[in-house]
Amino acid sequence: MNRDTLFWGTIKSRFTIFTAWVDGDGRLLQFWLRQEEPSKFGADAKHDQNAIAHVTEQVNEYCAGERRSFDLALAPKGTPFQLEVWNELVQIPFGTTTSYGALAAKIGRPGAARAVGLANGSNPIALVVPCHRVIGSDGSLTGFGGGIPMKRALLAHEAEVARSDRDLFAPARTSRT
Repeated sequence: MNRDTLFWGTIKSRFTIFTAWVDGDGRLLQFWLRQEEPSKFGADAKHDQNAIAHVTEQVNEYCAGERRSFDLALAPKGTPFQLEVWNELVQIPFGTTTSYGALAAKIGRPGAARAVGLANGSNPIALVVPCHRVIGSDGSLTGFGGGIPMKRALLAHEAEVARSDRDLFAPARTSRT
């Protein structure tokens, strides 16, 4: 297939209907936490549920509590800083949270919590690149493309699956350092 060919499809889950876009090689380009019109990503994208079957399978496993991390080829587009933040997001363990400040420190930029927040908010592959695991240093659930109720539901799901007694909404002491 041609890498430049784009495909999209929807994934019905217990949380909502997600929308995913892949290229001709099956690399995940976008994953949105709601059903969206394909023209929002690219008018040339073709609807093809088979093209996203590998994404659907892993998302369904995650939603069923059978998967804690994703094994998908990713191809997000972003600035070098955004890519650095997104690469660090996939390192946050399932069932845990971290703060924007802790994430900034982890990438060697301790004063860049706001910039990390902006990069986190620009994450084009939500859920798979788990931006929902980043919370405010005071434990608050701040900004999330899928909405705060979705963020809360995903974190509660992960806590239940991980059988964690940790409070994922607690201040940063639950975060990785």
